[in-house]
Order: sequence, then structure tokens, then C-alpha cells
Amino acid sequence: MRFASPIFCAPVDDGGGLAQFVTPRRSLRHVALAFAFVLTMPALGAPAGGTATELAASNSAGEVIFRRGLLGSGEPIVALRSGAANAEGATAACVNCHQRSGLGGPEGRTTVPPITGRYLTRPLPKDGDDGDLPFVEGMRGNRSPYSDELLARAIREGVDPDGQRFSYLMPQYALGDQDMAALTGYLKHLDQQRVPGVTDSTLHFATIITPDADPVKRAGVLDVMKHFFADRNVRQMVPVPAMRTSAKTAYSRAMFMVHRRWELHVWELTGPASGWQQQLERHLEREPVFAVLSGLGGGNWAPVHAFCEHAGVPCLFPNLELPVVNESDFYSIYFSRGVLLEAGLVAKALRETTAGAVPQSVTQIYRAGDVGEAAAAELAALLKDSGIKVSSQVLTGSAGAGVANAVHRAGSAERLVLWLRPKDLAALGVAPAANRVYLSGLLGSLERAPVPAAWRERTRIAYLFDLPDRRRVRVDFAIGWFMARHIPLVAEQSQVDTYLALGLASEVLKHMGDAFVRDYFVERAVLQVEHRIVTGYYPRLALATGQRFASKGGFLVKWATPTGNFVAPDGNWTIP
Repeated sequence: MRFASPIFCAPVDDGGGLAQFVTPRRSLRHVALAFAFVLTMPALGAPAGGTATELAASNSAGEVIFRRGLLGSGEPIVALRSGAANAEGATAACVNCHQRSGLGGPEGRTTVPPITGRYLTRPLPKDGDDGDLPFVEGMRGNRSPYSDELLARAIREGVDPDGQRFSYLMPQYALGDQDMAALTGYLKHLDQQRVPGVTDSTLHFATIITPDADPVKRAGVLDVMKHFFADRNVRQMVPVPAMRTSAKTAYSRAMFMVHRRWELHVWELTGPASGWQQQLERHLEREPVFAVLSGLGGGNWAPVHAFCEHAGVPCLFPNLELPVVNESDFYSIYFSRGVLLEAGLVAKALRETTAGAVPQSVTQIYRAGDVGEAAAAELAALLKDSGIKVSSQVLTGSAGAGVANAVHRAGSAERLVLWLRPKDLAALGVAPAANRVYLSGLLGSLERAPVPAAWRERTRIAYLFDLPDRRRVRVDFAIGWFMARHIPLVAEQSQVDTYLALGLASEVLKHMGDAFVRDYFVERAVLQVEHRIVTGYYPRLALATGQRFASKGGFLVKWATPTGNFVAPDGNWTIP
């Protein structure tokens, strides 16, 4: 555990400084110290009186200042720093440093402290015991609490409650009384005493299975989840007794987390997608959960994504071929963009000169209603201004039907792109006229795709994972865990991804202690993902502010031998 030093915003990892803007990974956070100064305060009074409508309006105005850097007048907030360029508007918004939760976190060599009401107003403990205040990195143990007046002075003048001037990293803000009241009211609003899905003894989680999910993958994913939960509950540590120490240097009880058991709720959706939102709302009402972990979808995850955003429930790393791409959303995090990322890899390859000339024509083949339809639309959009003519052959009917005819109708197209599953690939028939074929690895079963022998030499597979020989050690870690628990390996990639998602969630919760805030859980997951050593199928996972896809690239691979499943890269790992 680290404790804040008496120096505010010092550019070292002492927990006392606010935002750090020179971190390579978080460079997108701007130098938005948006009141990094506040980060060490505790002592705002209770929320001002007023009607529910007035309080809601105040919170809304404070939220706009905190998240968007806009004053009540609509003008941008301005962050003033002596000897440095000013920041304003979104780049000066508090959220850039203190996060959406207001609980801050590590930022390079600096730890950004929490600035929610409970931490700002916390009196100095007299007996070394902070009671029920959860430990958060950066919380100050040796500074006087803030009152509303002292907080306003800190924001405007850069002076802490004890009269000490902040580091140069802490900007000053000329907020009027109305904007100041709105902002401090919003900080108090961020405190959550009771979080759904969290009790004194249990953490409740859900996993969501859509009715169009692959039944084989469903069995494999749920098997891994149930064993992980059972294993975690059996092996959890015994609670650590509270420690009594100096009020100036430690947080006793707050430093130790209560070891709660995990309970899994499986939310299986039924019927058409139009009814899923209502089903999910009923599930959440009956079984409040802290977060949704892993899960499995088929061709449509959009209603689930929308539910997570609307309900404010973290939804981490579901097993999907077609995730929802909206990086302005907050609560959903995915491993990759799935078939849309494959489309990006293929588009990049097609736009680049191949064998001396960019192709003039491309034909895509996909089955109506499958996720390949969305991938084909993405590829067509990416090639729209490239000068390459894109056409499509759409399959209907049962798997395998019409595939050979579609290939024949592709005629003299120079490139052929197949968004097809194994049964369709097995029915391809004679080799096409196209001198290059691109294949969806996700849909076609990666290197095990049953492509006829005559097609193999000219085919390149869009491959979103590390190569088999390079990932083997990381994947074997999970597979060894499965074997020890007699879990059948029926869908290796989905099962390994599920194990990876659960392991990440477990690590994040350890770092959170007992600070159970849903937004904080998402923020810590974004921070923690790149520190994973065991990354399963992926060579590297990382997220920065605003990003929601942890793996951003892939290979084009080819079969290395006329028969068998050995593949080799046809170029480097590429981020399209």
C-alpha cells in the first residue's frame, strides 16, 4: 500500500500528486490536471438543501463541469498554471485525471487521489481507524479536511486546507459560486454507500448467453465459469484482522479487504432480440449484480451492450465474433473488434500493392443473416474510395448450399473474400479464378478451416491471434487448469478467453480492495489489462483512455504445408 505525501501533485509515485500527463500509455489524457489539486481533500459539508429537482439539476451541471469541462454558461472551463500553457474545455475536465468514478488511480509515477465527498471530507482519524471508509490509493492520511470554503479556495487559489501551496502540476480554476456549488455537489453525488450486487459476504456477478449463441461454445464457457467461481470460493484467503497504527500514516481497517464469496447468475435470453432488453432489466431487478463477466453471443449483441450502458453495469470481455463498436460508451470492454477487425486487415492488404498492382475487383461471399454480412459491409465501406470495385454473392438456405455456384458467379474477380463457416468452406468445390483468396479466421475455424486442397496455396487467413507456436505457453496455462478440473476442451479459444476474463476480473478486484464502485471497476480493468502476463491467444492486451478493444491487430497467415494445420505469417502483425 502507498500513502499520500504531504506534497500535493508532486510528480512522483507517492500518492500525493494529482494527474500526470507525461505517461506514454495515457498520453491521450491530455495535460488535463482538471483539478488535480482537489485530489487530496476531505471535508465538504452535507449536500445543500433543496428539492429533488433542484438537486438533480445541480448534479447535472456539476457532471458537465466534471466530465466535459463546460461551465453552466456553456463556456469552457480554463485551467491556469503558472509558467505553462493553459488548458480549457474537455482537456481541462476533471475526469481526465480523476476518472469517471472520482477515485483516481495510478498515472505514471504519480497517484491521482480520490476526490469524492467521503474522501474530501474525511476528518483526520484519532485512533488510526477510518471505520468503513474503503482504502483507495492516494487517499491522504495526514492532511486536514476540506470545508466547502476551503475547497473553493483550493480550486481558485491552489492552496490546501493547511495553507500549503500545491505543486505546479495543480492548475487553478476561476469558478463562480454557482458553478462551484454545482461541482462540489456532484462530487458528493459520486459517493455510493450501497452498490447493487455487493453484500457483506457476497459479490454477485452475471454472465449473459444469447439464444443465437453456439451451443457447443455455451457448454464450454459455462463449464469454465462455474469451476472458476467454485475454485475461487474454496481457495480464497482468510480475512486479515484490522491493524491499529498511527492516524498520520495508515488506514487500519480500510487497508484490508473483506473476502467475499462470488456468486454467478446465468442470464439466458430467449426469443427475438427485441425482447432482450426487457428480459435483462427483469434479471437485474430480481438478481442485482455488480458486473457482467464473459458470456456468449451470436450475431447480435447490440441489445446487451445497450442494456449495460443504460443500467451502468460493467460488461467485460464477452465471447463475440461481432462486438458493438462505440468507443464513446463506457461500460463494455471487448477483447477485439472481431470480424470487423478482420475486415480492416483484409482492406489494408487489398489497398497495398500486391504482385505489382492493386486489384481492380473484389467479390465477397457471405451467408445472409450471419455476422459475415456485417463484415462484408465493413470491408465495402473501407474500400469505398480505393478505386476497387466490390461486389457480393449472398448465400441463403442451409449450410453448404449454393457455395460452389457463388464461387462460379464470382467469375473473373481478382480477389475473393470468404465470410463463411466450416460447412460452407467444405463445399467450395473447384479452385476459383481469383489469384488470391482471403478467409475469415473467426468464422472459418482458424487454421483448421476445411478449405479444399486446391484452394490452400492461394488463401490467406485473417488471424486475430498470436501464432500457434508463439501462444502455446500462454494457452497451456489455461488448458492445464482445465485438465486439473476435468473440464472438456470443446471450444478452446472461447474457453481460454473466458478464463482470461475471469482472471483479470479477480486481479482488478484485489487492487480495488473494498472500494466497490462500478465505474471504478471498469477504470481499474482498463488500467490492469496491459499488466497481464498470461494473455492467452493474444500477443498483447492494452487499453488507453477511451479505448474499448484490448487487442487491436492481427496477422494474415498462410498454410505452411500442403496438408495439416501448420500456418506461417504472411507479413507482420498489423494494426489496420
